[in-house]
Amino acid sequence: MSEDLRYPIGKFVHDKEPTPQKRAGWIKDIADLPANLRAAVAGLTPAQLDTPYREGGWTVRQVVHHLADSHMNSFIRFKLALTESTPQIKPYDEKAWAMTPDAALDVQSSLALLDGLHTRWVALLSSLTAEQMERTFLHPESGVQALERTYQLYAWHCRHHVAHITALRKRNGWR
Repeated sequence: MSEDLRYPIGKFVHDKEPTPQKRAGWIKDIADLPANLRAAVAGLTPAQLDTPYREGGWTVRQVVHHLADSHMNSFIRFKLALTESTPQIKPYDEKAWAMTPDAALDVQSSLALLDGLHTRWVALLSSLTAEQMERTFLHPESGVQALERTYQLYAWHCRHHVAHITALRKRNGWR
């Protein structure tokens, strides 16, 4: 675990030599997110859900809703990359999205959304060939991105944000 509360599992590192075993592990990380996130927020009070995971950071509630927002965007990016030739995707301001009124809703709506979304995403990822994983999209800020790197990033993203919540629970002695 990292000492930096922003990166409790460390920063993302792209593995440029994926193997079938590593790919299966990354897909498992994505498959496990809904259950792991439910477990991370289980039993938290509304006040605890509204506690930032670090000073200046998002609240637990915002983290849960962010995961739904981010993963919906990523799933759509995958579909675009698989059906178009290097489509330019639209970035979004995740900090602004975390401040919209729906980010104050109970977390159950995003947990339910993630259940269905991750079922579909894992089915899609599990079906992709190595050639399909090389397909790309164009991100206006970070350039051409291959699906191979992108799903590694989102496997990390799943573990990263669950760790924000579980580390906060541990630091605060919340059972």
